[in-house]
Amino acid sequence: MAKKSVYDMITEKIIEKLEKGVIPWRKPWINGGAVNWKTQKAYRGINTFLLEAGEYATFNQIKEAGAKIKKGEKSHIVVFWKWLEKEDKESGEIEKIPYLRYYRVFEINTQVEGLQSKRQETTFDHNPIEKAEEIYKGYINAPDYTFQSGKAVYYPTFDRINCPPIKDFPIAEEYYSTLFHEMVHSTGHKSRLDRPGVTTQNVAFGDEVYSKEELVAELGSSMLCGVAGIDNQTLDNSASYIHSWLRALKDDNRLIVQAAAQAQKATDYILGTEEETNEK
Repeated sequence: MAKKSVYDMITEKIIEKLEKGVIPWRKPWINGGAVNWKTQKAYRGINTFLLEAGEYATFNQIKEAGAKIKKGEKSHIVVFWKWLEKEDKESGEIEKIPYLRYYRVFEINTQVEGLQSKRQETTFDHNPIEKAEEIYKGYINAPDYTFQSGKAVYYPTFDRINCPPIKDFPIAEEYYSTLFHEMVHSTGHKSRLDRPGVTTQNVAFGDEVYSKEELVAELGSSMLCGVAGIDNQTLDNSASYIHSWLRALKDDNRLIVQAAAQAQKATDYILGTEEETNEK
């Protein structure tokens, strides 16, 4: 009987967790994100995609605080639902109708003069995990990296990854899991594995191509965590994240196996074992 690879074992563990039910997915870092400057409350829903990390204030809030917007700065849009009441002429009943509205805000640290940040950040002092660092640093033909708080993302156009720094994560292993996720996305670049989930133009959040690419990235991240020996600290979070995308794909568990094959190829590329694997 052939010996199971780390990849096979990780895939089986995730499928087992999916079958048992999973915890709600959580964002594993705590600092950054887009918040209202005055209240320090985080923006929600679609606004998390419309706004980069930062503190935002309206024109009136800025004016009331005695500050001013820098010359030439353009506002950002925040959207919200407002419920309008309309009376039915025949029945007399009041009907509530959702109405999408928006207002404009400015990021106070980059676009405004005279406002002080109200953000209070908690940071964590972690020692780097040696094996995980080896994987990150050993990625040949890697993209560029930045480590700014608030967002984990891979930009195919610029071939650049941003990952929140390790100090923003209560659990060090989740930092590497997050970084590995974006690294796997980057293998799909046209100069590497040329994967449709990354190279397809005008892909919308939540559509099938996007969802399948998220499965590949998270499975690949879990495989890299397995190679680094930190999978026990990250698998619950990964399984719940994968579950959220499987729901978008109508809970088709067969997609796990399909995505796992692409994830293994991406993982081999990062580890530099792609040629060796192809020769067998």
